[in-house]
Amino acid sequence: MAALAVQGEAGIDANGYRDYRGVPVVGAWVWLPEYDLGVATEMNAAEAYRPLYLLRYSFWGPFALLVLAATDALAHAVTEGDKGYIIEISGINLIPFVYLGAKHMVTGYDHLLFLFGVIFFLYRMKHIAIYVSLFAVGHSTTMLLGVFFDWNVSSYLIDAIIGLSVVYKALDNLGAFQRWFGFQPDTKIATLVFGFFHGLGLATKILEYDIAPDGLLPNLIAFNIGVELGQLIALAMILIFMGFWRRTEGFWRHAYTVNVAMMSAGFMLIGYQLTGYFVA
Repeated sequence: MAALAVQGEAGIDANGYRDYRGVPVVGAWVWLPEYDLGVATEMNAAEAYRPLYLLRYSFWGPFALLVLAATDALAHAVTEGDKGYIIEISGINLIPFVYLGAKHMVTGYDHLLFLFGVIFFLYRMKHIAIYVSLFAVGHSTTMLLGVFFDWNVSSYLIDAIIGLSVVYKALDNLGAFQRWFGFQPDTKIATLVFGFFHGLGLATKILEYDIAPDGLLPNLIAFNIGVELGQLIALAMILIFMGFWRRTEGFWRHAYTVNVAMMSAGFMLIGYQLTGYFVA
């Protein structure tokens, strides 16, 4: 490249090549006649193409989640089959409701996204336990109270706030609040507060199915136990994945991209739910 620049040529090598370290790089060169000087430079290919990778993840990740959001089996709502079961049964049915609660959590992409964001930069089990417990307390409280006292709240608005929780956590992981506003929100309080909304979101769905009052409280408690068991299962899978990923060189290289994609997914969830609210 330097020889080409000295010869008065200019160009780029976007296909890439390996430098003296064996690392893939891209290069550019130019002749500056006003200075009688040739300039050549090169950059790691991964760094040079990072904006393109970011754009790709920011589009396809949220797009996939939007497709899932339109699928009853993976949506925040209880599935149609489970809906029919809930409507038909009466009395105390602990085991079935434990199963339904666990199923809801491990297939609830909005809960999993928020949980993934919460533990993204947490390494010590003590800290993970604190944040997950705060989320569980918030989730359990409003789910039980919302159904038991028949709180009538728009499920679309609550789910939009749940999408906002995903956006918040992604921005928090990116350090945006400190850079933009000069302060850092209390992450523990935020986790608890958004946990309230996640639980209320589930309560609004259960209320739509007119669950039988006979055995209501024991069934709700069983359902909540299932939710927490499902959360532990989901948490274990996320921690295993994060444990392997953090050992690779790609973790810090892609952490920013993943959180931007997660933020974009949160915005799409907000838009999806607000659209449903205004057209319903």
